[in-house]
Amino acid sequence: QVQLVESGGGLVQAGGSLRLSCAASGLTLSNYAMGWFRQGPGKEREFVAASGRDIYYADSVKGRFTISRGNDKNTVDLQMYSLEPEDTAVYYCAATSHYFGTNTYYKWTTNYNYWGQGTQVTVAT
Repeated sequence: QVQLVESGGGLVQAGGSLRLSCAASGLTLSNYAMGWFRQGPGKEREFVAASGRDIYYADSVKGRFTISRGNDKNTVDLQMYSLEPEDTAVYYCAATSHYFGTNTYYKWTTNYNYWGQGTQVTVAT
């Protein structure tokens, strides 16, 4: 049984940092591309970052967020700097077996096979 479990969310002041982690079980992370998505209040779920053969970021987080994989620990992290109130959302990690995808491919939620339950990030002004 595949499980993705996110952790590391919380409340942070604008300009602060958080590090999210996604721990995978039931699959070998090195065989999958991993993505981070977020869903803000009243908004659709949106792409944040992905790591397959290449790494991709949404324009809104480029230069502030970094995705990294710990294949030996079967984890994928999202380091977030310079957080803004607009970053407030539930953050989800997801896995897709399509390792050699493109930026466009990774943006679509339907292209992912497995999802975590999400972790809340709240950025206060």
